[in-house]
Amino acid sequence: MNKHIKKPRSTEMYEAVLQMQTVEECMKFFDDLCTVSELQAMEQRYQVASLLHQGMIYNDILARTGASSATISRVNRSLQYGADGYALAFERLGIPGPEEK
Repeated sequence: MNKHIKKPRSTEMYEAVLQMQTVEECMKFFDDLCTVSELQAMEQRYQVASLLHQGMIYNDILARTGASSATISRVNRSLQYGADGYALAFERLGIPGPEEK
């Protein structure tokens, strides 16, 4: 099979996430869905994205989050060239970027 042919994504899990009505419900759902290390990794990546979005520099993010420079760089690439999911979340949560402060 050709590795370059992507398997179609299922929307079922994402639709289930949208059914959660509180942060607590969402946390319970993700606790069932993910391992502790998977959750920690996702939470760390989100924290890194938020800090980058707010204009914090790599060294300060590394010290604050414990994320590796590779993780910070990967998240920064997603912020710059990704699908704008982080940007949409930050906008809806009212998290200002450095130009908005």
